Parts: sequence; structure tokens; C-alpha cells
Amino acid sequence: MLRPRINEALTKAIKAKEKRAVSTLRLIVAAVKDRDIAARGKGVMDGIGDDEIMSLLQTMIRQRHDSVALYEQGGRLDLAEGEREEVEIIRRFLPEQMDEGSMRAAVSAVIADIDAKGIKDMGRTMAALRSRYAGRMDFAKASGMVKKVLA
Repeated sequence: MLRPRINEALTKAIKAKEKRAVSTLRLIVAAVKDRDIAARGKGVMDGIGDDEIMSLLQTMIRQRHDSVALYEQGGRLDLAEGEREEVEIIRRFLPEQMDEGSMRAAVSAVIADIDAKGIKDMGRTMAALRSRYAGRMDFAKASGMVKKVLA
């Protein structure tokens, strides 16, 4: 479902001569192909699924947020703005992100569901969150929440 949307968006961006969108979408396509090739080595001949593509997109967004912070520290506001534009282009393909309150509720629910008792259950908890909320949750923030609850 995501692959055709990304390819269609790339075609439209090329026709509209949107340079930033074209370059960002080409980066996404290349990253997906790279993951497909890695998956073939593991015996998955159909390529990666939408969940993995969403995870890849979230990683790309996180990388760009890090770059924005570094560019702003260095006084390169023009480059920071370019990274923000890329984030918005990538976000088009992700479902609506959960707000902090929803994330807390989801973390509490998963901890109760899997009967997590302590920090040693962190891995199981994060795995359950990833399977249930792929693409909708910032797992870096969720990890901090899980740590607080389980500690």
C-alpha cells in the first residue's frame, strides 16, 4: 500500500518539478530498495512490508530532526529549513502520530496486557508496542515512558 503511494507521489513531484520532493522521495525509494535487498538475503523474496517501511520513514524523520538541531547550532538556518521540508514530505506517508496522552495510555495498556513487572520486561514491552502501534508512535519517547513506569 505504501510503495504505490510513494511511487505515485514521486511521479507527481517530477511532473510538477518540485526539486525538494523529488530528491526526498528518491531517497525513500532507494532506502526501501536497500532494505528489500537485505530482506532477500534473509529469504524474504517479496521485499519488506508496510510496517518496516513505516519504521524506515520514522527513522528518516528522526535523522532529519537531529540534523535540524545541529544545523541550528551551527547557524545554518537555510539547511535546517531544508531538513524540515523533507520531514513534512516524509510525514505524508505516515498515519497520524499519537499525542503524549495517547502514548501514555497505550504504554500502560501494553504493560498491563503483557503483565510486565520490571525493567527486565522492557524489551517485551517495546516489542508489543512496535507490533501494535507501528508508524503511529514515537518509540524513542515511548521507551522513556516505559522505563519510568517499569523502574
